[in-house]
Amino acid sequence: MDRRPPEPESEEISLYVTTYYSLLRSTGEVRVRAFEEAHAFSGSSLHLGALSDVPDLSAFAYAAARLPDEMLDVEHVILGQSHELFEAAGYDVREWKIVKTRGRRRPLRYDGGRQLGVFIASASDIDDLVPILTAYQIEWNKMHERLRRACESAEALHETAKDAVALASALGVSVDDAQKLIDAIGPKRLERGSRALFEKRSDLKIRMLAASHSQYQRAAQRWWGGIEPSYIRKTEPRRPPVYFISSNTHAIANLVGGYAQSHTDEIVSWARREDPEGLGPEVDRAARTGDPTELAPLLYYLLRGYIHAAKDTKKMNEVRAFEAAQGLVHLSEPGHIDVDAQIAKLGEIDPKLIDPRLRIPGIERLVESDAVILNIDYPLGMAAYHLLSRVGQGVGDLRGIYVMGKAATLNGRVGDVMLSGVVYDEHSRNTFLLRNAFTARDIAPWLRHGSVFDNQKAVTVRSAFLQSKEYMDAFYSSGYTVLEMEAGPFLGGVYELVNPKRVPTDEIVHLSAHTPFDVGIVHYASDTPYSRRQSLLSKSLSFFGVDSTYACAIAIVRRILELEVKRLSDAG
Repeated sequence: MDRRPPEPESEEISLYVTTYYSLLRSTGEVRVRAFEEAHAFSGSSLHLGALSDVPDLSAFAYAAARLPDEMLDVEHVILGQSHELFEAAGYDVREWKIVKTRGRRRPLRYDGGRQLGVFIASASDIDDLVPILTAYQIEWNKMHERLRRACESAEALHETAKDAVALASALGVSVDDAQKLIDAIGPKRLERGSRALFEKRSDLKIRMLAASHSQYQRAAQRWWGGIEPSYIRKTEPRRPPVYFISSNTHAIANLVGGYAQSHTDEIVSWARREDPEGLGPEVDRAARTGDPTELAPLLYYLLRGYIHAAKDTKKMNEVRAFEAAQGLVHLSEPGHIDVDAQIAKLGEIDPKLIDPRLRIPGIERLVESDAVILNIDYPLGMAAYHLLSRVGQGVGDLRGIYVMGKAATLNGRVGDVMLSGVVYDEHSRNTFLLRNAFTARDIAPWLRHGSVFDNQKAVTVRSAFLQSKEYMDAFYSSGYTVLEMEAGPFLGGVYELVNPKRVPTDEIVHLSAHTPFDVGIVHYASDTPYSRRQSLLSKSLSFFGVDSTYACAIAIVRRILELEVKRLSDAG
């Protein structure tokens, strides 16, 4: 077989990765500026303006969305794998404030002053975070220099920043780019952000606390330790059969939990009254059709806003109690690891309350099932390998592994769905061949706006920043059209679940013939690097993404229900 992985990797990117890993081995702090030259010359597709004097606001906005608002004050970033490591180094992170970002799920702690603690779950967090911090600092300092020349004071800059046209003139960028900066800082923080941009250059420092492979495994063990008490039963089988899904925390819950379906009138009334995101008229139109499949995507999308419109947690507690009665249990940050999980007992699902598109023939037999769905909030990169490996050690009969996530597409459009049978993994340099449980006909009936492409080839990348235009050209010329971050590590975990040895490196790995359970990988396109209409990673899916997200989730849950009903029917 002709094995042609999408190589060679850019020498500049390899040098960049080597640079930050070698420097972060230091026991002390490392200035981010030590990475700037290697970063700028890496040719990152996400930071094409790194070498230019003109600020690259797309790169800055991308980085800022994946860092907390408190970055305006942060000077020291500490990376660690556990509370114990932080505390041994003198950082009492248990007392620090929990902070979050808009674009990345990662446990963060802020001391209220100049220090940010970052919990890392795998090497992928390092590959993701270091380029983000470096891009942030490079672009911050470009803007600082230009704005100091253009404005007399921080107050003058604040007035300038209120108007995208004036800000564009001060920065020497387009009005659209100036608006990206305003959006990245946020209207509520515009005065603070303007002052910080005017008054100080960024001089971030990173310290990594003794990272080790065994610590990643210990973190996975703590995570499973937070799930296991809810998974194990008092009656036989104590460890019930499992269908494993990596997706998000809302799609599976909304499809099988039934809350939105049974509270349609309340959610519709709220949407008509409040008109969230201007969707009120669309909700009204869908409600008038009388077609529950027309209304369902809106109900699911608006449910979060409906819940959080209440000033207290009463509504959220009501939703969780309702779902628990349907056999669905939510586990938030099990083991203090920021990968939420859900357990759905198939035997307790109410067919009358689930999404109507899940009502397959024979669904009434589910009451006989002792199996569960274990759904986790998709982990980043190599964390997927560590967590799946631990799941495999802790569960009983594993009947299916399904991975659903976002990806960049080199030949499609945002909202399309891609199904791959070949995955090249940058981490292991393996090419995985699998018999994907899904084809286009499994997704297409539930997708209203996009297209479905099966028989695709995917590349699991180390980081969004660690890709150059030349590298992506190599992907495309080799027939690889999907860029994502989890499939390779998950498939490495699958290999070790069915083989007596560790996953190899730099080989063709056949999973098709001897994997005794279902394996399905489904991606929906959130980015189009080759599009001339849209810059890389600049489009938020928002409500537009609900269509492809739920089409994928429906296909996965239907597959599980069909397998389970068939198994029960065959058993008599």
